[in-house]
Amino acid sequence: MEPNLLTTAFVAALLSSLLVKLWLATRQMRHVAAHRHAVPAAFAGSVSLEAHQRAADYTLAKGRLGLATTAIGTATVVGWTLLGGLEALNTLLRDALMPGYGPMAYQLALLAAVSLIGGLIDLPAEWIATFRLEQRFGFNRTTPRLWWADQAKGVLLGASIGLPLAALVLWIMAASGGLWWLWAWGALVGFNLLMLVLYPTVIAPLFNKFEPLADAALAERVQALMRRCGFAAKGLFVMDGSRRSAHGNAYFTGLGSSKRVVFFDTLLAKLTPGEVEAVLAHELGHFKLRHVPKTMVGLFATSLAALALLGWLAGQSGFYAGLGVQPNLAAPNDALALLLFMLVLPSFTFFVSPVMALFSRRHEFQADAFACEQADGRDLANALLKLHADNASTLTPDPLYVRFYYSHPPASERLAALPLPTWKPASA
Repeated sequence: MEPNLLTTAFVAALLSSLLVKLWLATRQMRHVAAHRHAVPAAFAGSVSLEAHQRAADYTLAKGRLGLATTAIGTATVVGWTLLGGLEALNTLLRDALMPGYGPMAYQLALLAAVSLIGGLIDLPAEWIATFRLEQRFGFNRTTPRLWWADQAKGVLLGASIGLPLAALVLWIMAASGGLWWLWAWGALVGFNLLMLVLYPTVIAPLFNKFEPLADAALAERVQALMRRCGFAAKGLFVMDGSRRSAHGNAYFTGLGSSKRVVFFDTLLAKLTPGEVEAVLAHELGHFKLRHVPKTMVGLFATSLAALALLGWLAGQSGFYAGLGVQPNLAAPNDALALLLFMLVLPSFTFFVSPVMALFSRRHEFQADAFACEQADGRDLANALLKLHADNASTLTPDPLYVRFYYSHPPASERLAALPLPTWKPASA
């Protein structure tokens, strides 16, 4: 591979993706600002002007922060690659650790150091998002002490899970020859399936409290819905989401016999039992229509293709030189290859994201239709309207921004697609 050709392709992909991101973000902000002063006609009488303007202001504030984080993220990638940051860190750790501790320790240290530095770079934006932006709009309920505790738990958990997994992948890369990427893919698939089993019972409780659903009438209603849909779960739980945020949600988690239904306490406080049932029916629709396994198969196939590409690139000296790193002659380059690939791949795959978003939005429409068959569609419509208001989601997003980024259709499209010709929204 010619280094100069790769450098040119990377710069072109990085700049074009950055420019498109900035263009889309500014389009979104202009569109929302232009429609801030009037509630859309379809929601007149159900959404107040004050709530509509609050949603617009929240969207604009997130957009401005997003512009800053996009610029910082791009600068970070350039710093690691073309400006020599990864080369300098790699040389430092290789010379310090290889002689006394061997290639595995050096490579794990390199992966850990890049991850830690990246986390530190992202930390100010995360703090601002929580204690400035979310606080300003009344969503934040976490404290600095809890926030820092979450950060510490995240680092410890990442190290305890990520380092052994990284060691396994590095060992496979070194020991499995030219088809290492196929064995590594199998290991990563197995790891992801294992995490689906362990997350509900081992990982999630490290950050939140989960208590059985105490409302007997609601529990019976939910269980009757699941029986109608042929769905079995290990339990119904309420999560203390209100400790950190006023946003509400409900989700399924787990795999096989470990599946459980989780409601945020904030969701139960906002919705009626019928609306909770309708929201859950929507989530059941994803399982009944096999959206979850289809998505997993798609992700696994994509990861296989990506690892196959990395398997070829890792043996090309131009791959390293073209991205600002000199391959080692007396040490393994596996960690370097992994890091470079993870740093540059998003610039090349950015333009595929609208396709993924399109499939996701289609799944949401299908799950909505399923929910209307299994529960009262009017309850689903009212729940969507309430969640829009409570989460300050804008009713007037830019159509092109929606097509590029939105994994869920905007409220106007979802409500219009529901098979409810006689439904009229209640005042939110």
